[in-house]
Amino acid sequence: MQAITLFWFRRDLRLQDNAGLYHALKSKFPVQPVFIFDTDILDHLGDPEDARVSFLHQRITELQLELNALGSSILVRYGKSAEVWAEILQDFVVAEVYTNHDYEPRAIQRDEQVKSLLAEQNIPFFSFKDQVIFEKLEVTKPDGKPYTVFTPYSRTWKNKLASQMESFSEDGAKKSLSVFLKPYPCAEYFSNFWPTESMPLPALSAMGFKASNIGIPPTTISQGLIKTYDKTRDFPYLQGTSRLGIHFRFGTISIREKARRALELNETFLNELIWRDFYAQILFNFPHVATRSFRPEYDRIEWRNNEQEFEKWCTGKTGYPIVDAGMRELNATGFMHNRVRMITASFLTKHLLIDWRWGEAYFAKKLLDFDLASNNGGWQWAAGCGTDAAPYFRVFSPAAQQEKFDPEYKYVRKWVPEYGTPAYPKPMVDHKFARERCLEVYKIALKGI
Repeated sequence: MQAITLFWFRRDLRLQDNAGLYHALKSKFPVQPVFIFDTDILDHLGDPEDARVSFLHQRITELQLELNALGSSILVRYGKSAEVWAEILQDFVVAEVYTNHDYEPRAIQRDEQVKSLLAEQNIPFFSFKDQVIFEKLEVTKPDGKPYTVFTPYSRTWKNKLASQMESFSEDGAKKSLSVFLKPYPCAEYFSNFWPTESMPLPALSAMGFKASNIGIPPTTISQGLIKTYDKTRDFPYLQGTSRLGIHFRFGTISIREKARRALELNETFLNELIWRDFYAQILFNFPHVATRSFRPEYDRIEWRNNEQEFEKWCTGKTGYPIVDAGMRELNATGFMHNRVRMITASFLTKHLLIDWRWGEAYFAKKLLDFDLASNNGGWQWAAGCGTDAAPYFRVFSPAAQQEKFDPEYKYVRKWVPEYGTPAYPKPMVDHKFARERCLEVYKIALKGI
């Protein structure tokens, strides 16, 4: 039986500009791609019409067609990763396994488990950086420790990128393994895919899911949107953001390609990509943030955690129109505008004194672009307990945010059509009272710091 290399697709669902796939295709063995619908993830989603599962299934189907056109196929399995890998090792003569890094604690644990399983049969496991520009401890303070504040991190990030680009030329791009300038041109190696007939994919229904009717944003955005991004991104009634989050999350687009365009067109857009790197390295270097506050003293806060108030927040019935518009947009589309994410998160944690982890978990359940590192970082920022956090005494006024970012109520009227009628509820809590209550509770928790 032919010995083969396996490439394990995870958060990198594309053939072009894929770091781990590039290295796999350069190996001396033919490459068989693999994807696993992991029940350790799927069984905890809770919604049989989760749009992300539909999207994944559709993307794997497309990958199958792309590989079929190259005379190959993707092997797709359903189950727990370790158990699936044990089965695969019985079915094939595996020489090597390649994949790309994941930085989430559970993913790291999963990879260690699979790596150990492979090691028992002396099968090497190779993993590469692909979903970020810089990772782990590639961008550090002069003493080698990770940054915990964004501004100096971004400055060092940009300097590091510039130093790696100095020798770059367009002619040399295909030969270069430069940090992000087309480093992985797979096309010339595609002939190294293992020639196999198309293999069947498990149906959505067989995994307990149904097709979702929530639309997925396209993978392409206009050059004009990036050029004007700094001027339009804060206004939720405009189509001023890229909505590429789900594609970054699942690697259906290349972070290197988008960073290259951002570098050419708009520094504010580039900064948003740097925030992704920043939060990814925070999660990797400080994994406790997945379940606890980055700043441990904030875990002493006495949250009210009123379930009825949480339900009003979830369903967009708080009586604060910009908060309600955001939550309804999220529930209907799986998307919420970035500015409004900050407003709704601040309202939950500071006006209602509900634990940021409740809101984080709700966003994780609903957001198409859910990414643990970025979602966690954003929520801890809003609650004041994270890295580079807003001071705890900064409490967004929903009315002031409304006036500044949706003054004509265009966004609100789209998502809260009953606003201004007797059917719309009165504010569930007075802003001045809520602010003072929040400051008092936080002060008690942080006493002595």
